[in-house]
Amino acid sequence: MIWTIWWAWLCVAIVLGIVEVMVPGFIFLGFAIGALAVSMLILNIGLALSLPLMVLLFSALSLVAWLVLRRIFARPHGVKYFDRDIND
Repeated sequence: MIWTIWWAWLCVAIVLGIVEVMVPGFIFLGFAIGALAVSMLILNIGLALSLPLMVLLFSALSLVAWLVLRRIFARPHGVKYFDRDIND
């Protein structure tokens, strides 16, 4: 049962982190943080769940991580207009 081994989830997190460097956009970074969180839960707590529950936990943690990243690094809303020269 590979999904109950902490270093397997850590390897998935590293691979997803590398993919995020190649294809930026916080999508794969959220998945990488989710996999890292599952890895740490298995390592520290000894969490051993069935595969569907592990995938559910991984997807929930990934969604939370993605929402936090989106909140922190979101672009400002609206367009800034300048009525005068910005160098004055």
